[in-house]
Amino acid sequence: MAEAFLNKYGNGQYAAESAGLEPGKMNPNVVKVMQEAGIDLSQKGTQGVFDLFRKGTHYNAVITVCDGASAEQCPLFPGRVKRVAWSFEDPSLLKGTQDEILQHTRRVRDEIDQAIQNFIKEFSIVSYWI
Repeated sequence: MAEAFLNKYGNGQYAAESAGLEPGKMNPNVVKVMQEAGIDLSQKGTQGVFDLFRKGTHYNAVITVCDGASAEQCPLFPGRVKRVAWSFEDPSLLKGTQDEILQHTRRVRDEIDQAIQNFIKEFSIVSYWI
């Protein structure tokens, strides 16, 4: 979600990539709530942080988006970069009815959306990566 919002609001000033510890599948609830926000992630794949590292891309910043309870599992990207850590609930761990899960996922989406907008206001460096 953070990658999509940074690419949406960044007006070409930022180039964001997203990765986790291991590649997986897009969470269908995230795809649904992002579609509601006008962002189509239905064809978006996932990638692992080590795949990014192996590409040899240099990053100005790495923003980790993990919930506080799982912070020890949050990927670390090696190298000399500005590091920013944000704590958001992991939508894949939400429990409840489908409607409750979607409502919580919308809340997480909106929190990430606001964090990205604040980030853009705060930082004006050309390339940040998530």
